[in-house]
Amino acid sequence: MAIDAPPRRPFLPGFPPLDTGRGSGGATIAVTLRYSPIAFLLALFTPVLEIDGLPVPAVWGRVTTPVALGEHHVHVHVPYLLPPRIGVAETSVVALPGQTTELEYRAPLLAFMRGALGTPPQRYPGLALAVILLILSGLLACCSCLGILRSAQDGHAWRPDASATAVR
Repeated sequence: MAIDAPPRRPFLPGFPPLDTGRGSGGATIAVTLRYSPIAFLLALFTPVLEIDGLPVPAVWGRVTTPVALGEHHVHVHVPYLLPPRIGVAETSVVALPGQTTELEYRAPLLAFMRGALGTPPQRYPGLALAVILLILSGLLACCSCLGILRSAQDGHAWRPDASATAVR
């Protein structure tokens, strides 16, 4: 007979932090926020980091925040144009006294995918699909250019119809 694991739960009021004052427990949560060089336009947007529903000032790179001891819910996303939030990711961590809990967030390469948040190292979500799409679009562009060059060399380039332009 198999024993089912309890469902994953976010921060619950029934399991509060041991110390209620934020930052007075001597624990730290450090989140490293990254985006891929392929998705360089994400540098124009500031990521949103929330711990236990409270906003934390964040930038791309490493962000450290002192927290109380106990369980904490970490949420990260990138505000964008369409869709308004991309790369949503969240997890729960336990902050222990005198320790830094390291997390890493990787923004996705495609806007409709979730981000990756957890213990380092994390992988960029959608990397394989993004590389395939880049290769296919490059092949399509090369084939289009070769088709245009070939039609110009064969003398089949578009010319206006001489009978249509003649004045009668």
